[in-house]
Parts: sequence; C-alpha cells; structure tokens
Amino acid sequence: MTPIRVVLVEDSTLLREGLVRLLEETGFEVLAAVGDAEGLVDTVARLRPDVVLLDIRLPPTHRDEGVRAAIALRSAAPEVGVLLLSQYVESTYARELLAAGARGVGYLLKDRVTDLAQLADAVERVAAGGTVLDPTLVQHLLLARADPLTRLTPREREVLGLMAEGRSNGAIAARLVVGQGAVEKHVTSIFGKLGLEESPEAHRRVLAVLRFLDA
Repeated sequence: MTPIRVVLVEDSTLLREGLVRLLEETGFEVLAAVGDAEGLVDTVARLRPDVVLLDIRLPPTHRDEGVRAAIALRSAAPEVGVLLLSQYVESTYARELLAAGARGVGYLLKDRVTDLAQLADAVERVAAGGTVLDPTLVQHLLLARADPLTRLTPREREVLGLMAEGRSNGAIAARLVVGQGAVEKHVTSIFGKLGLEESPEAHRRVLAVLRFLDA
C-alpha cells in the first residue's frame, strides 16, 4: 500500500523534528518539512503530497500566515488535504478554512499530535477527503452558535458596553482605569469570541456592537 505523502510546515524546529519522527514512525512519507509558508503552493505543485500539515501562526508576523497559506493552497490545489495545527482554539481561523472548502480539511490542537493514534487518524481522514475538527474546537463553535455573548467575561461585556457607547480604546481605558494595552486585548478577545473575522478595526467594532444590541 502506498504511504500517504505529507508536507509539514512548522516554525518550531523542535516540534517540526518531533512531528517528522512521529509521522514517519506511523508510516507516512514526509516529503518536506519547512519553517515557513513561503513558496508553499509551488512546493506542493512540485512534490504533489496528499496532505499538508501547517501551523496557524508562522513567520514573519506569527498571526495568520498559516491560514492564508492554507486558503491559497485550497484554491490552487483543492485535491490536497490541509490539516491546520494550533496551540490554542482559534475558531475564527477554523471558520475561514472551512469556508474555503470543507472537503479534505482539518483543525487539530497541538496537544493532540503527541497521540500517535489521533494524529494518524486525522491525517488519514483528511487525505481521504474527510473533515477533522478538534473536539475542543467543536465545543467552542457550538457555544458560539448558541449565544456568543455568554462566552464573554464580565470585563469583556463591560468593554463591549462602552464600545456600544461609541468610546475609543483610550476612552475605555480611562473609564476603567486600566492601560490601553489591556483594553486592546479585551477588544481582540471580544472579536474572537463573537466570531468576527479579520477586517478593518472600525467595521468589526460596529459588528460587535450590533451583536451586543441584538442581545
């Protein structure tokens, strides 16, 4: 039986080498293991893997380079499975990947990859065109669908209420007697919990306030 062919994209050298060893021990063929997504579409076109495993946060900014690369790959080579790896549950990014095509995609927390059986199962299912979502992510998505505002902390609801009043981050910081950096973290967390995808800051603030008012 021909082994499933894999390309791995992970910027942590230690984790990358560990994953290569785990994948090869499980019977997969690792065609390439790199530290960033630059030129990934060309690499995939040249090596023709069955599945690409890639971290969500990659150089140079360590924000969403992995997601952007995955979406580009889905467009250029839809027959190649894509399995995103993340340290944390980031449901907004999972939604972006699913929106780009639900066949042959997956999202797995890195805590799961040390379990050979779970890792092998995820890679095999994605390679076969299935969809794999980490159980923790599913729980978050279900909670968000039921009522996203219930996931906000009391302080986040307070910040959102002040946003609804039209206050800037600086004005909110002054009102709550905290640093502006703390307010920015709360605002970012609010956007994530409400499932507001990356877009201009002003637009997401309006959408967040609308969610607040609807509730």
